[in-house]
Amino acid sequence: MDVVVSALPGDGGSAGYADLAIVAPFGVVLLDGASAFEPVDVHPATYARTLGTCITALLRGQPDRTIADAVAEAISRTTTKLDLTAGASPSSTVAILRARDDVVDLYVLGDSPIHYGAGDRSHQLVDERLARVAQPEHDQYVARLRAGHGYNDEHRRALIDLQHAQKRARNAPGGYWIAEATPEAAYHGLTATIDRGALAWAVLATDGASDFLDHTGKSWSDIAHYDRPQLNALLARIHEWEHDVDADGRQLPRAKRHDDKTLVTVSIHDSRD
Repeated sequence: MDVVVSALPGDGGSAGYADLAIVAPFGVVLLDGASAFEPVDVHPATYARTLGTCITALLRGQPDRTIADAVAEAISRTTTKLDLTAGASPSSTVAILRARDDVVDLYVLGDSPIHYGAGDRSHQLVDERLARVAQPEHDQYVARLRAGHGYNDEHRRALIDLQHAQKRARNAPGGYWIAEATPEAAYHGLTATIDRGALAWAVLATDGASDFLDHTGKSWSDIAHYDRPQLNALLARIHEWEHDVDADGRQLPRAKRHDDKTLVTVSIHDSRD
């Protein structure tokens, strides 16, 4: 299994970068940390790093444990270590690829997708539940960006309204599930297990990269075969497009002009090779 990671910080620069990609003997753990709805002392990067390190250690030490169990225990440990409170803490998406002897396990919690396939045949494991909640607030936030109002104080107020509406649906039946301070959320992740011989490649992405790539229809099977310089150049082109072409978010409405961007490509070899 060969893994390539490429990352580019968003508006906050390196100090604010809250994506995290961990390459382990079993595969990859990718997280996209997000700030708490209300100000707290724990930075989302600290949350993502603590959670991701714990998930990786648990999966490495117990290779046959279900991913959901490992994520649940990691959320519990992280909550205790950082003294977090459910509903008032940073959060993170979780995307995991774990290769075992004859199968590959995929896991997604939140909107960091995994695209995978063999040759040019492509499949995806995508959690779209967040996009289905708080529709009135979401539509208002999108409409004002499409109208060309850009990233001003009014946008920030619309974003706060959206986040407050999303908070009411977080880690609740009929809402959406995310890693925060509720271990039960881990059991609502999306999963897939694929025969190792039927899988040649995978791409894990945070939404700062995937939203643009989906918007432009870029081939995930092509991206899967990029080397690191090509991935770096791709992320740089996305950043340039956001700055030069869509600086006001009119074409691709998004919370901020430049989000953190991370892509991880995985080339998977048959265990019998």
